[in-house]
Amino acid sequence: MRAFGRLFLLNVVVVLWATVLPAAVSDSYTSLGIDARLISVENAVPPNATTLSLGLDLQLGEGWKAYWRSPGEVGLPPEISWDGSENLANAHILWPAPERFTAFGIENFGYRDRVVLPIEIQLKDPGAPASLAANVTLLTCSDICVPHDFLLTLSLPAGVGIDLTAGDLITEFASKVPLDHAASDILIETAVITDDALFVTARSENRFVAPDVFPEMGPSFTFGQPDIRTNGAGTELWARLPLYARDAEIPPISVTLTDNTRAVTAAPAWSQEVPQPPFALAQSLPDAAQIATIAIFALLGGLILNVMPCVLPVLSIKLASVINQRDKPRGQLRNSFLMSALGVLTFMWVLSAIILLLQAIGVTVGWGLQFQSPIFLAIMFLVLAIFAANLFGVFEVSLPSELQTRMARSSGRAGYAGDFATGAFAAVLATPCSAPFLGTAVAFALTGRPIDVVVVFTALGLGLASPYLLFAWRPGLVRSLPKPGRWMHVVKWILGFLLAATAVWLLWVLSGVAGRMAAYLVSGVAVLFVTIAAVPKIGSFTRAGMLTAIAILGIALPATGAGPVEARQIGQDWVVFDQSEIPRLVSQGKTVFVDVTADWCLTCKANKALVLDRAPVSVRLAEDDTVAMQADWTRSDPAISRYLETFDRFGIPFNVVYGPAAPEGLILSEILTKDAVMNALEAASVR
Repeated sequence: MRAFGRLFLLNVVVVLWATVLPAAVSDSYTSLGIDARLISVENAVPPNATTLSLGLDLQLGEGWKAYWRSPGEVGLPPEISWDGSENLANAHILWPAPERFTAFGIENFGYRDRVVLPIEIQLKDPGAPASLAANVTLLTCSDICVPHDFLLTLSLPAGVGIDLTAGDLITEFASKVPLDHAASDILIETAVITDDALFVTARSENRFVAPDVFPEMGPSFTFGQPDIRTNGAGTELWARLPLYARDAEIPPISVTLTDNTRAVTAAPAWSQEVPQPPFALAQSLPDAAQIATIAIFALLGGLILNVMPCVLPVLSIKLASVINQRDKPRGQLRNSFLMSALGVLTFMWVLSAIILLLQAIGVTVGWGLQFQSPIFLAIMFLVLAIFAANLFGVFEVSLPSELQTRMARSSGRAGYAGDFATGAFAAVLATPCSAPFLGTAVAFALTGRPIDVVVVFTALGLGLASPYLLFAWRPGLVRSLPKPGRWMHVVKWILGFLLAATAVWLLWVLSGVAGRMAAYLVSGVAVLFVTIAAVPKIGSFTRAGMLTAIAILGIALPATGAGPVEARQIGQDWVVFDQSEIPRLVSQGKTVFVDVTADWCLTCKANKALVLDRAPVSVRLAEDDTVAMQADWTRSDPAISRYLETFDRFGIPFNVVYGPAAPEGLILSEILTKDAVMNALEAASVR
């Protein structure tokens, strides 16, 4: 508590020794979820008194809350205007320590049940009568939020008298106002801010029991739920608060730290060095049953990926591989398919290693996020465009004769590298998709231990590699396919069209991520590459050098030559995602359908085409009491990433329905159905 807080409490105690007279209480304001009144320790203004001790008494209904002076991500703190008061020089509100509330994935700070905000009144004329008019504005929230604006008046004549009941009540809540460092056994030591988090350290003479941290840096800075840790003795505290929004300029900071009945507010100096936790987190032994269950989920998810719409070009590559293996010896066939399966698994293991590395340095990771990278998209487009041109017969890549001779002498083993690459390429193209079971497994891995990441992605790779493993187990299945003939040319053209269509889709995604100019430049490089590859009168080594230089140019262009990215247009019945708007809309009785999508997510496109854009779902989403909100994750957006993290989700599609009957949201499956969406909309709404 600040110095004026201690003086306020002392004044209340002194006044309580005075003569008891009838209570001075304002009329009550009663509305939905709240009963408010102005109370006073003094029933009259004592002779020569310069201050009065008042309180704004807020009694909140069950499930309702009011806000602290810093409300958190959304909300409004109580405000009092004293216009119309007589014999009033100044009024100052003291703020008892708040509680933390989480709703809609949003952090709020405030009070429940009952709170009295102590108010210190300074008089213009000591000992003279006072007429007080408190014009109160505040917001209360439950499943809905209700703004309040009301007037409370209180007249105090000259005289001597106190209200013991009001005095006890105001004293109780004044004692909950945080202390300052000088009066507390808690010392808030340092504060460090980075691009994505705020770190706070503190120590205490007594053990921390249930600590919480409430930073205040103005309305432009908002924070998520803190990760709070203490040392073995419980006397050193380390807290990391995710930073959701910020300004470029860093203002002074005020930190309130609560611990059961203890609370302290301080303004620590900014530090530059990010503090480490005061202890190492103990690594619990893996739960074998839990890991086995989630591994089965990942295996099924990988198996289902083989028939997802985004894996159509992958299936075409697999089919071409199977046809070409028909006449090989049985052992070589088995090894060929095993190498393709190993390619899938190797990609998953490399992905696991990258995820663990990024997590170690504090970077948010998710399933399919590489499709937000212009360089990755450029590489994939060039590869698919070149493959398609090759299948159409535009060019044939011929290696130097000496190298061809060496490969011929290797009894076909050199082809295993191509088989391995085919498997790895299949795994890469599968990552824009989410499948049933996949979201649960990936979320478990990305929020768990390193062993969870490795186990889940290995199981996922085994599921995705299951077609290769099937042919490796029974190589004779290859011979059940039709014999080579003219039909293979038709298949070759069909596969070429599939790959070309996928390349066009990737080019469209690239234009959304890096701009149209980047897409034009990369497509031009692809045309140049195919043209050089098709010219017959160029030496093999010269051609290889030219093509390598062109490929490097095509990969670098999206990062260096990208133009401005145009704002993505959404449907007329959809609004742009704004997480802070969800509670307000729900408080008005509306149902909110959130669709997190991206241009590179083909499952999202299938959901939209087959369910969201068709009646009766589209008709329901267009109704006045329903708000269809779309979050476009084509390009990296920290706000959308943080929103997904609140649900422990790291990939899309993701759909959730909010409403008066479901303020926390009803999560839908990755693959939508008409009945599932309509049932969720009905369950969330009050009709």
